[in-house]
Amino acid sequence: MTAPRRWFPVRWFLPLALCLPLHAQPDRINGRAFATRSQVIAQHGMAATSHPLATQVALDVLKTGGSAVDAAIAANATLGLMEPTGNGIGGDLFAIVWSAADKKLHGLNASGRSPLGLSREQLMTELGQLGRATIPPRGFLPISVPGAVDGWFELHGKFGKLPMKDVLAPAIRYAQEGFPVTQYISYLWSIGVRNAQADQLPGAFLATYAPGGKAPAEGEIFRNPDLARTLTAIAAGGRDAFYKGAIADKIDAFMRAHGGYLRKIDLARHTSTWVEPVSVNYRGYDVYELPPNGQGIAALQMLNILEGYDLKSLGYNSPEALHLMIEAKKLAFEDRAKFYADPDFNQIPLPGLLSKAYAAERRKLINPARAGRSYDAGNPAVQQGDTIYLTTADAAGNMVSLIQSNYRGMGSGITVPGLGFTFQDRGEMFTLRPGHANDYAPGKRPFHTIIPAFILKDGAPWLSFGLMGGAMQPQGHVQIVCNLIDWGMNLQEAGDAARWQHEGSSDYDNPKMTDGGYVEVESGVPYESVRGLMQRGHVVRIGNGGFGGYQAIARDPQNGTYLGASESRKDGQAAGY
Repeated sequence: MTAPRRWFPVRWFLPLALCLPLHAQPDRINGRAFATRSQVIAQHGMAATSHPLATQVALDVLKTGGSAVDAAIAANATLGLMEPTGNGIGGDLFAIVWSAADKKLHGLNASGRSPLGLSREQLMTELGQLGRATIPPRGFLPISVPGAVDGWFELHGKFGKLPMKDVLAPAIRYAQEGFPVTQYISYLWSIGVRNAQADQLPGAFLATYAPGGKAPAEGEIFRNPDLARTLTAIAAGGRDAFYKGAIADKIDAFMRAHGGYLRKIDLARHTSTWVEPVSVNYRGYDVYELPPNGQGIAALQMLNILEGYDLKSLGYNSPEALHLMIEAKKLAFEDRAKFYADPDFNQIPLPGLLSKAYAAERRKLINPARAGRSYDAGNPAVQQGDTIYLTTADAAGNMVSLIQSNYRGMGSGITVPGLGFTFQDRGEMFTLRPGHANDYAPGKRPFHTIIPAFILKDGAPWLSFGLMGGAMQPQGHVQIVCNLIDWGMNLQEAGDAARWQHEGSSDYDNPKMTDGGYVEVESGVPYESVRGLMQRGHVVRIGNGGFGGYQAIARDPQNGTYLGASESRKDGQAAGY
């Protein structure tokens, strides 16, 4: 099965795209040539998700009196069914909530920890038997405790209005009755099924996700009655039904029978953590991310560095601007590789990493005329003290920025019979370098890539947004912020605009960048800019996918409305009422 053509069909139009700069493309009325649609405007509520039916579920919840959090949970549960290629209740969750009642942002880290019964020594023995030096992406070893369900109930306990049985009812109904699979998800689903057929792991993955021996095709009706029963149990019994009840018993028994390490005690001991979002001010806008174990502060570090340059005058996607953004990414990712990890196990120099003075020192390392081949992590002062993204907003002014993931595609490939979901493989992101901040340990949260974001302007909500896609996420966040603030794009244009991503930085599976890595650009980046990057020493490739998935809701205080935008590279939708 070939990949469906998205709005950047590189293989068809690459020669044309490389020859025509953006200003040579035909103009559109009240918009840029690359905008795929208008931004959505509504007065009472808004939802933007990566699946149109999930967006409609969120709107239905809002219309029946649900809060933005109720709508976000309902949409997330529906996406776990309809887009198992990116998320589900076997994965983790992070969220930032703007509470209109107390005019404050609240952050939630609902990520799980590694099994207590898998020691580092046992892990290394298992890897030796597999002939591996890193944790594999599939099977039992990368499984950590799923945090999403606990995250739902933490959010609901603070900000929910409707009973949880009503919030989960749409997902349960769709799981029982079925839904038509969309184009892009069908393509990704087929990849997940091929991987599972090759691996032949124990469990019910293929029985659940490939009835009849194949992935559902575009337009085919898919049902997941096992997931319907699991969600029904959660709706009736609360989070304990998942972490302490019959579901936990089934997970424990299956893992023991097949050599897995996750146990009921791991599930029973799980807790989410309410955290203070952290921010930097970028040209008068306060950009918020969550602190580690996620990578959100990489976006903040990049913005701090870039604030020292006049990107507006350099021009959108100019070689000068792209070069500075790429180098800022390289610098931030060196710190990411060294410092970002579970704060319960490490002292993270967070204030130092986010200080303007530190950014100024790091900025000095950038040569405006030449790509850096290697950077070292900085020495900030230590001060004591496949993914889905969705966003919702309600009539009271509450807004939710939520991201949830299995990590790679359909996760570990392990599905307990009768439960209807697959476990995440987030544990793959532990390093195995003794002494490293993100080195594996039992009961530890691995480094995470999924990051929600939020922007305040003069203390009021301005934008709830996110962008999916592994290491692309902080790079994408920065590009969205710059598109909006430096280059004056509207909400939809900012997401549709051609993107770049730098690969090859130091990482858990790439200990040290010594060759400068390489830059992938979408075909909408003009050839003059590609050539300019090459002249500065960058290795540039034309990419065909993997540039993230964006959703956003902005608040227009002047008109009392919400603006919504949805990723044109996915199957998603923004809608309001």
